[in-house]
Formats: sequence, C-alpha cells, structure tokens
Amino acid sequence: MTLADGIEDLAGAAARGDADALGALLAAIRPEVLRLCGRLLPNREDAEEACQDALLAVARGIHRFQGRSSFHTWLYRITANRARSTYRVLRRRWLVEAGGVPLPDRPDPRRTSVVAGTRLDLLEALDAIRPELAEALALRDVLDLGYREIAELLDLPEGTVKSRIHEARRQVRHRLTGDG
Repeated sequence: MTLADGIEDLAGAAARGDADALGALLAAIRPEVLRLCGRLLPNREDAEEACQDALLAVARGIHRFQGRSSFHTWLYRITANRARSTYRVLRRRWLVEAGGVPLPDRPDPRRTSVVAGTRLDLLEALDAIRPELAEALALRDVLDLGYREIAELLDLPEGTVKSRIHEARRQVRHRLTGDG
C-alpha cells in the first residue's frame, strides 16, 4: 500500500465518521497543505494561517467527501480556496490597520523577495476576477492539477474548464501587464 492509498483510506473512513481516522488524516496531510499554501502566500506565517484554515475546512467538511475524485484533488480545491480567502482577510486587516492606505502597487524589493512579490501580484489579480475563473486557474497553474481532474472536481465538462482557464489567464495577464 502506498502513502497515497493510505491517505485515501483514511479520508474514506473519516468521511464515514471515524474520528481517529480524521485525526490521523489531518496529521498526514498537514505538510502537503502547508506546502500548497506556501505556493500562493509569500509569507510563512500567512501560509501557516491558511494551512490551519484549510485543515479546519477539511475537518468540518470531510463528511461531504464522496470519493468522486481523489482525496488529494478534493484537498487541493479546499486548500486553494482557503489560501485565497486567507489572503483576502489579511489584506482587509492590513487596510484597516493602515487606516485605509492602499497596498503599494509594487512590493518593496528591499523587504519582499522577487518570488513573493510576483505571488502578491498574482493574488491581487486572482482576487479581481470572477471566483469561478480564479479557482480554475489556481487549480491548474498554481497547484498543477490536470484539466480532467479539475473537470471532475468542479463537476464541469473539460471544455468548460479549459475555457475558464483561458479566460482567467487572459484577465490575469491584462491585470499584471496592462496588455489587452
């Protein structure tokens, strides 16, 4: 049995109400969830906050996992959505604490890595487009899921997923570069 098989088994048992399986599942997936959150959020503490939110969402929603897709695919969707949601909460908190002063257009390179600055730009762009487009793009281009996996996860035809990703890329590209 592989680690992935073991996690699938734990997820199935947890979905059926096994509290011990849920505890073991959350412990097993935490490193992967933190890694995935770190792909979207540039700051380690922010990624850890999103990770906790994602794990809580898994614990609260595991009964909805029906096994139509792999557990990891289901987990990736939750993780991407929680990371984007955490970013929005942190951004609102920053705006309140800064007294309404808007975020700078570009992060200060002396305090932010190039990679982190790029992710901040991406998060701003994703936050500005329709949620269903942002979700599809994050699943494909940030978390590297295949079109078929995304289609199964979102319960959409593969062509619709490709269309959403194409439109999301167009809108994000426009927001990042100002090009049409």
